[in-house]
Order: sequence, then C-alpha cells, then structure tokens
Amino acid sequence: MSQDIIKLVEQSSLKEDVPQFEIGDSVDVHTRILEGDKERIQVFSGVVIARSGSGSKEMFTVRRIVDGQGVERKFPIHSPRIAKVEVKRSSVVRRAKLYFLRERSGKAVRLKERRTDRVKAGK
Repeated sequence: MSQDIIKLVEQSSLKEDVPQFEIGDSVDVHTRILEGDKERIQVFSGVVIARSGSGSKEMFTVRRIVDGQGVERKFPIHSPRIAKVEVKRSSVVRRAKLYFLRERSGKAVRLKERRTDRVKAGK
C-alpha cells in the first residue's frame, strides 16, 4: 500500500521529455542558477561517466578537466533545475561505469567516437 502511494507521488515529479544520452557521451548540461532575484543558465560540459538510480531518484555523473584538475558533478535527471542536456558527441564504450578515466590524463582520456550516420555507399 505505501509503495503505491510513493509511486504516485514520484509520478508527479517526473519529466515527460527525458533527455536521451548514454554512458560515454560528451554532453552540455544547461543548469538554471538563481542569483538573488535573477535566473541565468550555466553550462557544464563533459563526459557522462555514470548513471545510477531509477524513477525520480535517477542521477548521472559528468566529468571534465579544468586547469589540469578533474571535476565531476552529479545531476538529477528529473530536476527542474536542469534546463536541457545536449549531446555533442557519442563514444563507443564497453563499460557501464567509466571510473577508470579518473586515473588517466591527457590523450589517454580520449574515447573512440561512435558513428551514427552510416550510409551504404553504392548499394
């Protein structure tokens, strides 16, 4: 009984237009920032290294390198603070969590790009 009530409450807070992205994608996360009575959009760019949770508690982790230091941020997918998530580039990965990128630096962080627009030439 209580599980049904929790599901009903969670359904009201879910977004209808959930952004479609996968692990290994390079994304731009547009976040709404409140400063006093003004609101602005701040963009956080990086690689999605993890997704976790389900329902209204689903989160994703984005990693980027700033001045030689790795910076990671976790975002709730269904948060009203997330304006949009733009996929810039998709990569081929063979893991669900890309935590091994934390120990790497420089060119070792690069991921192989996934080709999505394959056109059969001549056939």
